[in-house]
Amino acid sequence: MSDATLETFAASRRRSDTAERRLRRRYAAERRFRIYGAVAIATALTGLAVLLLSLVSRGYGAFTQHVVTLDVHFDPELLDPEGTREARALGRADYAALVKRSLAELFPEVTERRERRQLHALVSSGAAFELRERVLANPSLVGSRRAVSLPLSDDADLFFKGEIQRGGPELERRLRDAQIDWLDALASQGRVASVLNTRFLTSGDSREPELAGVWGAVVGSALTLLVTLALCFPIGVASAIYLEEFAPRNRFTDLIEVNINNLAAVPSIVFGLLGLAIFLNAWSLPRSAPLVGGMVLALMTLPTLIIAGRAAIASVPPSIREAALGIGASPTQVVMHHVLPLALPGILTGTIIGMSRALGETAPLLMIGMVAFIVDIPEGLTSPATVLPVQVFLWADSPERGFVEKTAAATLVLLAFLVLMNLAAVIVRSRFERRWS
Repeated sequence: MSDATLETFAASRRRSDTAERRLRRRYAAERRFRIYGAVAIATALTGLAVLLLSLVSRGYGAFTQHVVTLDVHFDPELLDPEGTREARALGRADYAALVKRSLAELFPEVTERRERRQLHALVSSGAAFELRERVLANPSLVGSRRAVSLPLSDDADLFFKGEIQRGGPELERRLRDAQIDWLDALASQGRVASVLNTRFLTSGDSREPELAGVWGAVVGSALTLLVTLALCFPIGVASAIYLEEFAPRNRFTDLIEVNINNLAAVPSIVFGLLGLAIFLNAWSLPRSAPLVGGMVLALMTLPTLIIAGRAAIASVPPSIREAALGIGASPTQVVMHHVLPLALPGILTGTIIGMSRALGETAPLLMIGMVAFIVDIPEGLTSPATVLPVQVFLWADSPERGFVEKTAAATLVLLAFLVLMNLAAVIVRSRFERRWS
């Protein structure tokens, strides 16, 4: 073998070794990239798990409640002295006195006024309303003696849940030593029980933590999102179709596209200011109503839906349009019969993103008054209402300790609402999804 051949072979071998080292480095870089990705996903899942565990550990207690069983004498002299059994007379009676009498029978040694107030504070103020509803529903209770389960106050409930400890200075605790002794006596008699707190999922807001519920906020959120979807979906889809399929390409449409992209990045509170100025001040629409809230959220959601709709329409292969035009379809028929059905899954994806953002918004709704304290369940689009994010905000700002677990529990309800809404949207999207090869 000649020297030239050996030199050529050596150079080729060196190039081969160099290429092999580069290949090994690329493979090593790819493995590191995969590891980085796996670590990033694991970190995200860990953070999500920590968040959910934190919410569950703080909020699961709101789904249970401690009640006390009292022997209540529905004294006719107190409830209906005239014996008419009319709803008006029964509704005006002093039912709180029935609770006080029942407690006095259990603790006859409590005679001082200050001690009696502390004893009465162990039972929720809503106990009187429960007795009133029972009597109004069944007037035959008047004159009888029944064992009735009534909710304890939030401090007593937290004591049995272990949130209020026995030890420490008395003045630093929400419960006095005498109150703890009375609660122990009730528990030893088997009068205290932990039950499912159905009131939390079926009632509206309240100043008392043990009586507060999220159903009013859930209904308000549902009505608000219904208005949002009814407004932004048809307008957003129509706008996306026009801009992508029919609008001429000129400076005016370019200006519209730029403004739509800019509106998608505008802070949400700006839309709240817009709703305050136009819907409330100019149009005099009702404040704190799902109708106005839905209109404000529709303005905020429209840019996102239009952008996603245009992207979905543009992703439809041109061959679909050409084939439809080739068999004589008009441009409108091409869009409505062929392009739109194929783009609908992508449009629904944008709708899911927009509605999910709308569900979690608080700032624009605060500007139109949906931060008001609402007790009643909204009955329509113009009824006073609040939404779940605002309800969480209100409870988080409340000084009562009982609202701490209510805040976490309401957040769990909000997440469950979001999951169910997205699940329904994904099912609808899958039904319209079409594939082509």
